[in-house]
Amino acid sequence: MSASSIRNEFGIDTEQVLKHMGYGTDGVPSARIESLVKEYADNISHLIEPSYSYVIRDVNVVRGSRVFIEGSVTFRSNIIAQLLEQCQKVAVFVLTVGGRLGEVVRQLSEDGLMVQAAVLDAIGSDAAETLAHVVQDIVAKEAEAEGLGISLRFSPGYCDWKVSQQKMVFQAMGDDTAGVCLTSGCLMVPQKSISGIIGIGPADKVESYNPCLTCNKRDCIGRR
Repeated sequence: MSASSIRNEFGIDTEQVLKHMGYGTDGVPSARIESLVKEYADNISHLIEPSYSYVIRDVNVVRGSRVFIEGSVTFRSNIIAQLLEQCQKVAVFVLTVGGRLGEVVRQLSEDGLMVQAAVLDAIGSDAAETLAHVVQDIVAKEAEAEGLGISLRFSPGYCDWKVSQQKMVFQAMGDDTAGVCLTSGCLMVPQKSISGIIGIGPADKVESYNPCLTCNKRDCIGRR
């Protein structure tokens, strides 16, 4: 088990924040939106309380769409099964940027400041993704020390992996979930949290596994 809290400054990617807000190749943000994003990104550190936890479990056996993980955990998904069939181990993680940012977003919304709330919410999403990359890099170093590679990250809700499988992710984590709670509807609290898995196995097999390459759903927000 590895757990940590990170207190360093987050480098917010303003271009990614604008993408989170829906601005891409077909949309150009106004000068006001760009100014708000920059202002909030430069002054966000006091609202971010990043924390993460992860465990590395053995992949015991794969049977059809079911993956049996060390600790009596079973993942159910054809995509996840195809990935973990090539892996000896799997890193299961939960991370969050904390609840303070979400509280401010709610207050801004209640005050009718919807644009400001949307900007701050998008910054929170970018901060969570930044932390996810941190966790992925840490897992990659552990895998490399054993001569192995890592896969892309997958979270419940991706591809055919149902959101209800959050229960299995949290079961795999045991008592240390970085302060993140799971509701009866399998939503995470605080909201700006990410959970999921990273496969660990032979680099030539796991690093090339990307179901997006054979998927026709072009409008998927998780497409890579």
